[in-house]
Amino acid sequence: MKLSALTSAAGLPAAESDANVTGFAIDSRKVAPGTVFGAFRGSKANGEDFIAAAVKAGAVAIVAHPEAKVEGAIHFADEEPRRLFAQLAAPFFAPVPETLVAVTGTNGKTSTVELTRQLWRMAGERAASIGTLGVTTGDETVSTGLTTPDIATFLANLSGLAREGVTHVAYEASSHGLSQFRIEGPRVVAGAFTNLSRDHLDYHATMEDYFAAKMRLFDEVVAPGGTAVVWADDVWSDKAIEHAKARGLALFAVGEKGDAIRLVNRTPTSLGQTLEIEYAGKIRKIDLPLIGAYQAANSLVAAGLVIASGGDADATFDAMKRLVTVRGRIERAGLNAKGAPIYVDYAHTPDALEAAIAALRPHVTGRLIAVFGAGGDRDQGKRPQMGKVASAGADLAIVTDDNPRGEDPATIRAMILAGMEPGAQEVGDRREAIGLAVAEAGAGDVVLIAGKGHEQGQIIGSGDSVRVLPFDDVTVAREMAGSLGR
Repeated sequence: MKLSALTSAAGLPAAESDANVTGFAIDSRKVAPGTVFGAFRGSKANGEDFIAAAVKAGAVAIVAHPEAKVEGAIHFADEEPRRLFAQLAAPFFAPVPETLVAVTGTNGKTSTVELTRQLWRMAGERAASIGTLGVTTGDETVSTGLTTPDIATFLANLSGLAREGVTHVAYEASSHGLSQFRIEGPRVVAGAFTNLSRDHLDYHATMEDYFAAKMRLFDEVVAPGGTAVVWADDVWSDKAIEHAKARGLALFAVGEKGDAIRLVNRTPTSLGQTLEIEYAGKIRKIDLPLIGAYQAANSLVAAGLVIASGGDADATFDAMKRLVTVRGRIERAGLNAKGAPIYVDYAHTPDALEAAIAALRPHVTGRLIAVFGAGGDRDQGKRPQMGKVASAGADLAIVTDDNPRGEDPATIRAMILAGMEPGAQEVGDRREAIGLAVAEAGAGDVVLIAGKGHEQGQIIGSGDSVRVLPFDDVTVAREMAGSLGR
């Protein structure tokens, strides 16, 4: 594609070059002849330092701040070079699936996009989801390793899916991805807000700053005339609704306070829950095969996205009865020798841990045993809060390691324990901690292993010394249960 045609398609002033564009890159090592290179300033590296190397490798254009030094290539200058880069890249990576929806919030993004994909698939659509679990289609899952990948990878994934016949995509819109313009360009017909609670305050200055990053989804990313699906029962929901209304988006509120899908009643069952909802003036009952109030919320938001993007409401509500558990989200790993069920969940924030404990509590006749930790090199303020939640909600809490990265694991555990009541146990080795919980659980007890969910490794160290040791909570839990005779 010619550079001049690219700028025209992006609605930008025509470039003074007819150079042929062969690709986009934000890593100078991936630059080939014909590449447009994004030279961005980051917290760990400054892409402007690699402009000369990119030009030498064949870059035909550089997207950077106005004061950046560019010689030998077209300089697309902007105070928000990431945004401009996304605008230029979007027409290059055509086609993309015709129906795109995005989900933001602290918790529930992964489940919501995957449940949306499942509902579309059951309606006969060729659908996919993109997020923490990778790129998921009806046939395979391909890991990207990031909730929101870089813009070039994101757009390439969308284009690849479209070429494979995928027409509907639901993707996670993280605060990092939104603030760094990693999901710009293609038309998004609907966006969803799930909730907001403390997380990523090592990156965002305040909760208000964190929320503002999330709200770029409604303020700028969802297309004019699109729909905002909002879980109405969160403390931040009213503010999210204000953003949607200010933008002129159609509002689709879901939950007990929802006026589109109203949750009338929720009753836990042995393997799920029965939902009573009101939609379009009609009361309906749905036997949802997922455990926990937060999974009811995720499922209803997913239904809202499907309906808002043109799906049939009756077929969508009927399909909810056939949804399946998302990997690492209240995933049942197995039973121990005494018949105690073991669940694995990705909960790694105070609110998420509290929600996971609350989800399992109705299924406990004995004790709820929780194994959890907190990640290193991340928001330290949430650690004692997680400890407080575990003390309040679990009958036995075991504090262990969870991706300590470059921090001293013992220090992380101490910060968690500072928020806990006496009686919590500390077992640094995660395998040993899981083994202890599985061995302790008796008839009527339930084990929750929280923090890592679907993750396949334990991250130790940082920088050049980082190591990822193979570790899967589900696999380890099953091994521990097997060693006890089940």
